[in-house]
Amino acid sequence: MLCGRWRRCRRPPEEPPVAAQVAAQVAAPVALPSPPTPSDGGTKRPGLRALKKMGLTEDEDVRAMLRGSRLRKIRSRTWHKERLYRLQEDGLSVWFQRRIPRAPSQHIFFVQHIEAVREGHQSEGLRRFGGAFAPARCLTIAFKGRRKNLDLAAPTAEEAQRWVRGLTKLRARLDAMSQRERLDHWIHSYLHRADSNQDSKMSFKEIKSLLRMVNVDMNDMYAYLLFKECDHSNNDRLEGAEIEEFLRRLLKRPELEEIFHQYSGEDRVLSAPELLEFLEDQGEEGATLARAQQLIQTYELNETAKQHELMTLDGFMMYLLSPEGAALDNTHTCVFQDMNQPLAHYFISSSHNTYLTDSQIGGPSSTEAYVRAFAQGCRCVELDCWEGPGGEPVIYHGHTLTSKILFRDVVQAVRDHAFTLSPYPVILSLENHCGLEQQISPELSALAVYCHATRLRTLHPAPNAPQPCQVSSLSERKAKKLIREAGNSFVRHNARQLTRVYPLGLRMNSANYSPQEMWNSGCQLVALNFQTPGYEMDLNAGRFLVNGQCGYVLKPACLRQPDSTFDPEYPGPPRTTLSIQVLTAQQLPKLNAEKPHSIVDPLVRIEIHGVPADCARQETDYVLNNGFNPRWGQTLQFQLRAPELALVRFVVEDYDATSPNDFVGQFTLPLSSLKQGYRHIHLLSKDGASLSPATLFIQIRIQRS
Repeated sequence: MLCGRWRRCRRPPEEPPVAAQVAAQVAAPVALPSPPTPSDGGTKRPGLRALKKMGLTEDEDVRAMLRGSRLRKIRSRTWHKERLYRLQEDGLSVWFQRRIPRAPSQHIFFVQHIEAVREGHQSEGLRRFGGAFAPARCLTIAFKGRRKNLDLAAPTAEEAQRWVRGLTKLRARLDAMSQRERLDHWIHSYLHRADSNQDSKMSFKEIKSLLRMVNVDMNDMYAYLLFKECDHSNNDRLEGAEIEEFLRRLLKRPELEEIFHQYSGEDRVLSAPELLEFLEDQGEEGATLARAQQLIQTYELNETAKQHELMTLDGFMMYLLSPEGAALDNTHTCVFQDMNQPLAHYFISSSHNTYLTDSQIGGPSSTEAYVRAFAQGCRCVELDCWEGPGGEPVIYHGHTLTSKILFRDVVQAVRDHAFTLSPYPVILSLENHCGLEQQISPELSALAVYCHATRLRTLHPAPNAPQPCQVSSLSERKAKKLIREAGNSFVRHNARQLTRVYPLGLRMNSANYSPQEMWNSGCQLVALNFQTPGYEMDLNAGRFLVNGQCGYVLKPACLRQPDSTFDPEYPGPPRTTLSIQVLTAQQLPKLNAEKPHSIVDPLVRIEIHGVPADCARQETDYVLNNGFNPRWGQTLQFQLRAPELALVRFVVEDYDATSPNDFVGQFTLPLSSLKQGYRHIHLLSKDGASLSPATLFIQIRIQRS
């Protein structure tokens, strides 16, 4: 059930004829482009339509990638295997050859999962194993999450440059796409795959295949009825405008239409005053008529409507699917907090055993782990330094089977990558096990002035003034003990000095603890194993999602005051009520691409992570066999005592009655950055990569007492 009420039109009397004219033009939503027929450029390649939409069909680099290249994949000094790599016609994925054929999904990688494309010997792998290939012929594709880098050597420098330039253009165009364009791109990539004989016509069997691909199990009778309603030529094939009509019906958003008509009335267009009324009901800050007019000019697709300052349903959908219509406050995505306070006043994104890419016992160490940590906004990394051969200190997890890397290489990685995304200070946490000769250095010692390691003996201030540069390192167990036994004293200590918390050594598989408990007491450097995905890293990503993802977030006032009375164990009575109506989801990913009949049964869980009294989770019912456009309309409500510390985590799972539910996607953000009203949640994978165009559509209400 959607909340709202019918509005009386506030448009001047002379406007209805114009509104009627515009409404007539847009009686149906803006057409999704159908796959081209042979007369459209003389091609029967529907997938190229996606690249045409991206404006890259004539780009020489992209055309070369479509033809494919035989590139050498480099994994060791002796393992250099030639493989064919080819850009798919959807412009979203790259197919690659494997020595042993695997499932189709194991032969592609997606452009949106690429973190960076580097030229030359700019990866650990190529620096160690790429000496036989000129740097000009080499490139590295670095991925988000835990996927290993792809180190490649091309036959020529020009071919390497084509892939570097082409991937860079595709990534830039993908980042610039609106959510509506991503949806268009996404549906046409599946349409291309479902068209089994590539004749640009869709039989009912192919339509059923398409529906399964996009995660919807539609009743055969209903699907055939919809198919025949669009089959105006009555030849049991959809083509051209018929496919366009089928897709338009498939992608309809009834819940958005209902909201739109509550404000537009019968003429099916919003005037600027009516849009302003919607913004005011949303609780938008700075909602003015000028703001409404600006949104029309930005998101309206129909030129006639735009000229008359009217917004159609398509423009309304474009707005709600944009970053300005998302649940995350768009003004919080840049640095907006005071960055001139003492270090102790900030939460600082921190990594534990940064050099590891897997377990603490026998996993590999790599400089790439530092590069990835910095790419995620990390500002405190750890270096465990040990005696190495030839007078060179090494970094590894001492007394274990983890591999070793040179201290020199790590410092160079810090130099090259630490300030790519954030200009703010980086803290190197040095665990020094070297003898006098190898421990690297009066110059290095001279730098140890801003953060001086100190054993925490008491929480009570010493007679002399506390030194803000002093840092105490505590295990998670000791930190939890202090929180339980001396909550307020620990908060006051952390208002003056830095505290670093690290995982227990017993976590052999590099598992993480929940960082929220430590943040509740004002601990600044809550170090996690960045290589291990899970809800703990989701919370860390959510905490540092705001303030430009610079790795520093200003602590709430109650954690910065030296005489604070705040105790996370006793936060006081509820002060805030959070109500979230989970309305619908759109285009959820298919979990098992190799099983066409495997359709998700999605449910939504909302979790609150904050002080112990605020921690809670509630979930919706599950929707059977529909990951394409499931609908719930259920309201979940939470009472909060310390809202300034709370994180809200939205989780979508595939319900299973006989085993644990499967993870589908999630998004986490601070409650203080959550906007009210009708909003979209743009879901992320386990590794934090975008699952676009997968979204949740919700209504948020926050009441403060």
